[in-house]
Amino acid sequence: MSVLTQAHDALVFGRRVRVLAARLAPLLPENASVLDVGCGDGSMARAILEHRGDLSLGGVDVLVRPRTHIPVEAYDGRRLPRPDASIDAVLFVDVLHHTDDPMILLAEAKRVARHCIVIKDHLRDGLLAGPTLRLMDWVGNAAHGVALPYNYWSQARWRDAFARLGLSPVAWTERLGLYPFPASLAFDRGLHFVARLETA
Repeated sequence: MSVLTQAHDALVFGRRVRVLAARLAPLLPENASVLDVGCGDGSMARAILEHRGDLSLGGVDVLVRPRTHIPVEAYDGRRLPRPDASIDAVLFVDVLHHTDDPMILLAEAKRVARHCIVIKDHLRDGLLAGPTLRLMDWVGNAAHGVALPYNYWSQARWRDAFARLGLSPVAWTERLGLYPFPASLAFDRGLHFVARLETA
């Protein structure tokens, strides 16, 4: 594990989980069943449950880790192992940019979700957005064996994808405060968003 990865895990990971859990928890329906897609070890889901004890939360991932904080099921990265309209909400936290075609999983999420899809991902807009996102992604994920296709979309492309799938962003937040100053100047600056999508 590189020195950068060790520093990221020690200084960034915990703060990121806390901040994102506080942002994501209010976007999920009351008493909902939630499928966390690409959940890793389930740290994010566990943190969300600390805010929202009313939720029932399970995960799927292509790499199931030996120890997880929530029940995690293996899947193929393309088809969600759930029947149509069987889950209240689907959650993607920094997952879709790790796929070759985010449209496949977005369509699958629409298929299985009864109420909404909640997403945290990146925006490739602004000066040096691409290289900055690649660095962040590599530092946070390379040591864990996560696929890194660096498939970042602009806000316009995200919104076009949502529209083509008949999904409407009913909530959208940027500048999430994931990093303390002065790191926020380089690594926040409109590179992230959180959205709740519902059928248009």
